[in-house]
Amino acid sequence: MMNPNSIGHQRRVDGGEVRPYARERMLALYDNAFSPFARKVRLVLDHKRLDYEVVDGLSLKNRDKLAAVNARIEVPTLVHDGLVVVNSSDIVAYLERVFPEHPVYPSTPAGWVRARAWERCSDTVIDAILIDISYWVWAERPDSMPAGLHDAARADLAQIYTALENELRGREYVCGALSVADYALFAQLSGAKMLNVPFEGERWPSLLAWYKRMRQLDACKADLERVKSYLGQAPANLDVERHKIFWRGDRIEWILARGYHAWFMKEIDEGRVLWPGLGIPTPRA
Repeated sequence: MMNPNSIGHQRRVDGGEVRPYARERMLALYDNAFSPFARKVRLVLDHKRLDYEVVDGLSLKNRDKLAAVNARIEVPTLVHDGLVVVNSSDIVAYLERVFPEHPVYPSTPAGWVRARAWERCSDTVIDAILIDISYWVWAERPDSMPAGLHDAARADLAQIYTALENELRGREYVCGALSVADYALFAQLSGAKMLNVPFEGERWPSLLAWYKRMRQLDACKADLERVKSYLGQAPANLDVERHKIFWRGDRIEWILARGYHAWFMKEIDEGRVLWPGLGIPTPRA
């Protein structure tokens, strides 16, 4: 049985250059310490005890390198022996298929469905809410957060916290055993307190106990250290795009569903929006 505190080995290569190491096939991850999707993939890589190299794909100096392997210019992007895999869920599924040791999906069909359901909720709902209220923390903004947006985030997250409280009651992990659902949720919810939408122990004790349990895993400790180091810099010193916001479907859906059409159109009209490129697969190796 695997020790959940065992993690793999990582090598960051200065300047974004990726060099082979002594193993049969090379894993290189384009990531960023601020991206919860990239963090989820790194947690899975560590869970599976895999060796990999990392390139900060959102660093402005590495933008062209990322664009060469992912036309949407999104992290995470995995390159495995020349094969490019994009989208965090697809990357995790690929890793599970190619490296089945130390699985992150439950073995039963019902367990697999449940884990995927919570991974999807984390990736499409929680991410949209948290990232949409984070822009006034790290981006260079000419305005204040629209009135009522934070209250909408708090109300919607409370529903999710309550569902997780019910899921976790009497369990150590979301699906019983440690799985991708836990890693996806941890990568997202670790930012909740900083964004002033915390899950208080009085109302959601099982959820808070789960979060404290996750924090004790070596992979999660390393993840939080990376994030702490990254966010310890002044926002102006971050080597990322801070003037224009990169918008994608789920984040747009939530902001529009909460009634902020006029605000979003103003963002477009005033040139503060970046759109992802076409998600056309790279040519076959």
